Amino acid sequence: DPLWSRGLGDVYKRQDYDATRILAQHAESTGWDGIWLADHFLPDEDELIPIHESWITLAALARDVPRVRLGTLVAGNTYRHPALLANMVATLDNLADGRVVLGLGAGWQQNEHEAYGLDYGTTGSRLDKLEEACQILKGLFAEDYFDFTGNYYQLKSAPLSPKPKQHKLPLMIGGGGEKRTLRITAQYADEWNVWGDVDILTHKMAILDQHCEAVGRDPKEIERSAVALLFLSDDQKYLQSIKDTDIAMPTIIGNVNEVIDTVGALKEIGVKELIVPDFTLGTLIGADQVKQDIMEKFVTQVAKVYQ
Repeated sequence: DPLWSRGLGDVYKRQDYDATRILAQHAESTGWDGIWLADHFLPDEDELIPIHESWITLAALARDVPRVRLGTLVAGNTYRHPALLANMVATLDNLADGRVVLGLGAGWQQNEHEAYGLDYGTTGSRLDKLEEACQILKGLFAEDYFDFTGNYYQLKSAPLSPKPKQHKLPLMIGGGGEKRTLRITAQYADEWNVWGDVDILTHKMAILDQHCEAVGRDPKEIERSAVALLFLSDDQKYLQSIKDTDIAMPTIIGNVNEVIDTVGALKEIGVKELIVPDFTLGTLIGADQVKQDIMEKFVTQVAKVYQ
């Protein structure tokens, strides 16, 4: 069953686990394919909002939501040593009976690094760390013992047991940087995600394909996914107000037929999975009925058209 049309992303607003669980169980029962959690400890703003840690939350969801894929969109590499992350992910994949996707990025939110005393470094150093981390994760997942000597990480006969439940646990790289991030994606990723619309995705997928050619890899080996804010409504006045608002992130705005056209265009260019952040679906906080109704409307009236 293709995943391109149905993923649910929870970004930042995890104030209590019950709200997250209710929303995730509703997503699973209505036909969504994946639950994705942002990996952050505090918002990128001054307001103090409680946020449950993503991997612990995913472990609880593995128990309470037994069918869908579970992943991070995306884990910040600078927050955890990659060997520690490998152990966490392998354990969770066993607990979840082989449903975990490791979404990984270089890390970008400076205020988190400053608050917790984590080295923020430069964009280049964070990407260097990401590339080393990909090698370590792949090595630990595949080998009984793995040695690694890098500029940032060193491993000596490092084991990983148990291995992930999946024979090949998917590594998703998140980001659209055309020189480094997409090259790292071409070299190591099984899946790739970026915020984008049709134009952005078309442009960046062409560059990803070029990087794949440069490293000698078949571009078809890397699944492509997109994330965009969804505003689905029959209220044209409301939709026009959204269109008139300057929103920095890519959006999908319209009634059912308009959203079908937009999502269909993403499918046509090769996007297999569309991940929809939940925080524009109704109220900003909580798993309320408005949010659930919009989720069900999307998955039954938009996504089902393309099965």
